[in-house]
Amino acid sequence: MSAAPVEPPTPTESQTQLDLANRLMEQNPGSRVEIIGGVIVVSPPPDGPHARVLNRITHPFVAAGLGSGTTEVLQGIGLWLPGGPEDYAVPDLSLVDADFDAHEIANNCYDPAIFHLVLEVTSSNYNNDLRAKVVAYASAKIPVYVIIDRKHSRIHVLTDPAENGYDSHRVHAPGELITLPPSLGAEVKLDVEALLRAGRRTD
Repeated sequence: MSAAPVEPPTPTESQTQLDLANRLMEQNPGSRVEIIGGVIVVSPPPDGPHARVLNRITHPFVAAGLGSGTTEVLQGIGLWLPGGPEDYAVPDLSLVDADFDAHEIANNCYDPAIFHLVLEVTSSNYNNDLRAKVVAYASAKIPVYVIIDRKHSRIHVLTDPAENGYDSHRVHAPGELITLPPSLGAEVKLDVEALLRAGRRTD
């Protein structure tokens, strides 16, 4: 999901940036609030095609056996980020250790060490997913970052996290069948055309 920076209210002496982010979440039901690189960002509620992509992309992970046992495939689980004292993100979809409950850090967000993959489906402000979150997820050492880029009709698979991004960045076009890295623990194949088609509006 994409996100846009917002200008939060000026904090009082007793308020933290996290307090402000939580207040914005209460004031904007259905929106997603994150702190990326020390900046509070708010994502609008997802559209129907965005939700449809997430529904479709869950199937290959579950079919490969990654949705039960030692891992879980979850939507909207908080990821605590090392980029700032209160940075966190809420990826559209994540593959995490099954015992994630034991690894909560703060604010319903979990230790990045339990995340094997994060995935974002772009919306109106796609640059956040393609730039700021690339750096944020790499700094958290998330092994695999997948971006379903509805704006440019392609899927990005980023692996090998480094200091300011990922050392490996592969871009896949419609007609391709992607096999995700075996480090996930099972063979997961993604049909680029089918997922991009699911993300298009039909009107």
